[in-house]
Amino acid sequence: MELYPRSASTYDVLKAHGVDRRRFVKFCTMMAAALGLDATVVPQIVEALETKPRIPVLWLHGLECTCCSESFIRSSHPIAQDVVLNMISLDYDDTLQAAAGFQAEEIRKKIMKEHAGEYLLAVEGNAPTADGGVYCTVGGETFLSILQETAENAKAVIAWGSCASNGCVQAAKPNPTGAKPVHALISHKAIVNVPGCPPIAEVMTGVLTYILTFGTLPDLDRFGRPKMFYGQRIHDKCYRRPYFDAGQFVETWDDDGARKGWCLYKMGCRGPTTYNSCSTFKWNNGVSYPIGSGHGCIGCSEANFWDNGPFYERLSSIPVPGIESTPDTVGMVAAGAAAIGVGAHFISTEVRRAAQKDKTPGQKPPATEGR
Repeated sequence: MELYPRSASTYDVLKAHGVDRRRFVKFCTMMAAALGLDATVVPQIVEALETKPRIPVLWLHGLECTCCSESFIRSSHPIAQDVVLNMISLDYDDTLQAAAGFQAEEIRKKIMKEHAGEYLLAVEGNAPTADGGVYCTVGGETFLSILQETAENAKAVIAWGSCASNGCVQAAKPNPTGAKPVHALISHKAIVNVPGCPPIAEVMTGVLTYILTFGTLPDLDRFGRPKMFYGQRIHDKCYRRPYFDAGQFVETWDDDGARKGWCLYKMGCRGPTTYNSCSTFKWNNGVSYPIGSGHGCIGCSEANFWDNGPFYERLSSIPVPGIESTPDTVGMVAAGAAAIGVGAHFISTEVRRAAQKDKTPGQKPPATEGR
């Protein structure tokens, strides 16, 4: 039995919980800020949450460790309780729901039939394809078949975490189960990839809030990731970036540079090549993130990150500035640059002299064969 009618809007549900108009508008303002939107968008969010019915969501679990769900329920802006109970209608999630067994599967099939083209399919984990997909089964059915069946009438698909977005550890070499990410198995639906191992809680709730508010998917990059959360590298806003630019790096764990908070690039940090919001939103109510805790980024929101190791070797493709060099090094570089400059000047002078000689009046042109 449903607590609220299917047509109930977010505002209807919030009012039933005793939320007055003032607190509701404050809630919408907070949503705009969390999504990085301008204050002028707040009235649009208010209208959407007042009038639009909650979106039915079917949340599937394949090959994964449930870390995405664990991250999701720890969201603070907005809190997961508001998202699940007030903003969306989470009709199926075999981790969070009370129903189990055949009763749970009946609910999934009912929503697929009665809300065809309206429900969101959220997928946590990926699907094994080797040997017919037998390495992950639910109620006697392979997860591969359940995924494809549920996606058929979905409005859109959200791939939670790196397992669903790009394969993660299950698809790492040699990938014995033939695990594949969602986009490799579903080609006829719009797919939003929200990678990370796990993704940031506020990024997950932010994606759902955006879809509910605007009735459309957020702008995506070429990998299907929301640009609002994956538009910049962690390196771009990392508080250790000034040390990178100054050439000050941690060389060994717990050395003096580590204690001073210097850049972790030489210890294998993937921040320069990883697109995510870790350095902006951070984790655990904005307390910290891996780099802030002294461990380099492992690039978990990028494809094939498990195969791009070892994690503690620096990326050879990233040039190191090395601005703060010793006087001897600066002198050697300056001397080298001066030598190159002298050589270039000598060559340039000789070329000009030769050209001038060729133009001297009365000089015969060189003999040419065939003339």
